[in-house]
Amino acid sequence: MTKTDSRRVALITGASQGLGLSIAREYAQQQLGLILTARSSDALERAGDQLSRVTDVLALPGDVADDRHLEHLVALGLERFGRIDILINNASELGPSPMPELADLRIAQFERILRVNVVAPLRLIQLVLPEMHARKSGLIVNVTSDAGVQAYPTWGGYGASKAGLEHLSRVLAAEMEGSGVRVYVVDPGDMDTAMHRAAEPGVDLSHLPTPDRIAPAFVSLLDEPAEFGRFEAQQLLGVSV
Repeated sequence: MTKTDSRRVALITGASQGLGLSIAREYAQQQLGLILTARSSDALERAGDQLSRVTDVLALPGDVADDRHLEHLVALGLERFGRIDILINNASELGPSPMPELADLRIAQFERILRVNVVAPLRLIQLVLPEMHARKSGLIVNVTSDAGVQAYPTWGGYGASKAGLEHLSRVLAAEMEGSGVRVYVVDPGDMDTAMHRAAEPGVDLSHLPTPDRIAPAFVSLLDEPAEFGRFEAQQLLGVSV
């Protein structure tokens, strides 16, 4: 893909496995250009190699908690593609496993959760917005959780971060009104993922849907006309998963 190519380009965090990788696969089938990042360099390289057989891919390993990585990622993406149309803030930090009650959650651990789940998404938003504003078009999707609205014991650190991300998204949407930039939060629901297994070690999650069943919901958002929405995957898919 060249800078003059009119195909849309998506930046996806946490793209080496789970939901992020499944969304990347769905977007590749839609012939979107992909900018992918994740902490695991080996897994991300495998994902990039696989997806590059279908579409144009830039895969850069790194930690979203590192501002320098985010700045480098966006700069390289714009240099490669000339545009970033879609930002999927999917990377999340669960915290320690098993998850402790708030009374026992170390402040350093909580700061790490907030850094990955709230601060990093905002920083990426700040980095991609100028180009979106210039085109008067863009889509920002922040992946949330029902832990951000329900009070589940031991989920306090993670849940508080998702609640913060959701309200940040609401304010951003109000600020973007009329700009052509759409902002959504999406709750994918319970899934059989490595993160969920870490959250509930020893619990059988085989009855839950896998990320590949949820990822098509993110395709429907590409042309969703609403200015803002908090969506659940089932709502977007129109079926029970």
